[in-house]
Amino acid sequence: MARLFGTDGVRGVANEELTPLLAMQLGQAGAYVLTKEKAHKPTIMVGCDTRISGDMLANALMAGACSVGANCIYVGVIPTPAVAYLTKKYKVDAGVVISASHNPVEFNGIKFFDGDGYKLPDAMEDEIENMITNNMQGVVFPIGPFVGKIKYRTDAREEYINHAIQSVNVNLEGMKIVVDCAEGASFYTSVEALKELGGNVVAIHNNPDGTNINANCGSTHMEELQARVVYEKAQVGLAFDGDADRLLAVDENGKVIDGDQVMAIVGNYMKSQGKLKEDVIVATVMSNLGFFLMGKKQGITIEQTKVGDRYVLERMKEIGASLGGEQSGHIIFLDENTTGDGLLSALHLLQVMVETGKPLSELAQVMEVLPQALVNAKVANHKKDSYMEYPEIAAAIKMLEDKFAGEGRVLIRPSGTEPLVRVMIEGKDQAVIEQEAQKLANLIQDIMF
Repeated sequence: MARLFGTDGVRGVANEELTPLLAMQLGQAGAYVLTKEKAHKPTIMVGCDTRISGDMLANALMAGACSVGANCIYVGVIPTPAVAYLTKKYKVDAGVVISASHNPVEFNGIKFFDGDGYKLPDAMEDEIENMITNNMQGVVFPIGPFVGKIKYRTDAREEYINHAIQSVNVNLEGMKIVVDCAEGASFYTSVEALKELGGNVVAIHNNPDGTNINANCGSTHMEELQARVVYEKAQVGLAFDGDADRLLAVDENGKVIDGDQVMAIVGNYMKSQGKLKEDVIVATVMSNLGFFLMGKKQGITIEQTKVGDRYVLERMKEIGASLGGEQSGHIIFLDENTTGDGLLSALHLLQVMVETGKPLSELAQVMEVLPQALVNAKVANHKKDSYMEYPEIAAAIKMLEDKFAGEGRVLIRPSGTEPLVRVMIEGKDQAVIEQEAQKLANLIQDIMF
């Protein structure tokens, strides 16, 4: 059986793979594992994004948690980073988010945070999974007054907004900002925060109906935001994903500013202010080569991890870093929150624009984005980790590494969630790297599918 937990919680098509029964079992096992050492009656905070399946799964999960004696606080539609922050602030025992992030509406997911607001380590996820596999063996289910109850709170999102504003209290008066809320969890929090700071906000895709989340909008579909920023003559565009834990931006000319560039801009500003701890930024191996070259030039150490914001966070905690993230826009400001936070990322970027007086296009020149080509090879899922065991594939990879040495790089990695091997090449000539990436991906697919 495949592992239930992927790189970001349990994901699947809602009501098909991620069923109410599985949600209830995750509620039972998660509540039990996360709170079994507690002497008091445990409390779990639960929030969701705007998907129509959110209420169904949240209520099933909370029923499971209550059945093992845990209380739940349901905060409704709210960004993932808000649940992480509020879990820690209110000293509850755990937090749960019902969301599939940037995925289409038919998908949903369940991810857990511990009492300190951190995503769970693999060992704890395995323990939850084993409890489900063993049908909660050995667990005594309470009866009478000892079952859990659910409390509903509608004010939690305001507390998250206040936290973001207090963390980065920047004056946005006179700044026109277009915000794409992805019909997701940021539809209220991001708009209200920016308005409270004085911004002239033009909000798009901020009317979620339960079925339109991420539909040709948000951080995975930037075209409309790019055009709207130019049309509105705005200084900046901000794009969130469905659960608002990631941010991408658009400069005044309509050009996309990715997570690497945001980290480069904010990281250099933090360094100039003495706020970049150890003068280090933690990034993944998928960050653009230009980001690593920027670090060398600016005297910033770039620590590399494998792909996944959880691995970025682990490394940040190990070395005491204050800034880390991914090219996709998951950016962690560890002094202010324990997970990727789209709103905090936006406010930090806007702060640099305001305090330097420079347009975003000029700030982005701190790093040169080298051309990248990313092609997926579809392979049998059980084979995806063993691509180097095929001599023909290993030889082709070695040949490419020799070809691009010094002028680019070749990165091959299996997907953490899908039956794919990802081929990524960076270099100076877009046409050449695309051709070579496609050729290698075709070879891998032909041999391994």
